[in-house]
Amino acid sequence: MMLLGFDTATPSTAVGLRLADGETIQVRDDPRPGEHPGHATRLLAMTGELLAAAGVAWSALDRIAVGVGPGAFTGLRVGVATARGLAQSLAVELVGVPSLRALAQAAAELKVRTGDVAMGDRMARVGDGEDPGMRAEDRREGLLAVIDARRGEVFAAAYALSDRRSPSELVAAHALAPDHVGGLVAQAQERAGARGWRWSAVGDGAVRFRAHLEKAGVAVARDRSPLHLVGAEAICDLGAQGPAGAYDEIVPNYGRRPDAETALERVVAREGSEA
Repeated sequence: MMLLGFDTATPSTAVGLRLADGETIQVRDDPRPGEHPGHATRLLAMTGELLAAAGVAWSALDRIAVGVGPGAFTGLRVGVATARGLAQSLAVELVGVPSLRALAQAAAELKVRTGDVAMGDRMARVGDGEDPGMRAEDRREGLLAVIDARRGEVFAAAYALSDRRSPSELVAAHALAPDHVGGLVAQAQERAGARGWRWSAVGDGAVRFRAHLEKAGVAVARDRSPLHLVGAEAICDLGAQGPAGAYDEIVPNYGRRPDAETALERVVAREGSEA
């Protein structure tokens, strides 16, 4: 299967091409702090350049996978609209991939490749602490995938990690205040029915709110670690596994209502009270 995948849930634009032999090549645009994301201006150009570099024609594609969030509203709109438009014009399959799942998947893959048990600069244990008599197979690692949601919040999901590379979801993605991360970890451990877990966090939200996560006993890799990036390779891998959907069924998962809607409601309520 020849698959094109991309994600625009964060300020970065990531594009990947999974070739028929399973190899994935990718390009990305990571704006510097303070720079505007290049989703609208760079996505199609990057995609065309990647296909040309690989010697692959648009007509050779079999499927398109796109990160559906949660994440930045504008970025998700651009990414999903572009994916739907391309899939329809090329008459190929379309798959939506949860961006937080892709973030966790990429971190798990990197962990296995590097043998980095700590998943970062340090690893903390939370809950009841580690029992010295606990069996090695019972010492589990938990991972929080965290994307900056603005408004002083994050989009986060909790996963269990193992040596099988594919993370298992414990708590689904939702928006929360960084101070509530400790509660999210406790909820994840309760659902797993385990204690003494080692927890780490990845993503731009983990970098921005590092102090909050570390206070909750969650380790965060150094700011510029590749663990914090949503990779197009993970989008392609997950997109190849999942079932294709109808074009109109692939929509952005904003994780909460857009700012414009809530702002409009405030204006209407204020005008109503003044009437």
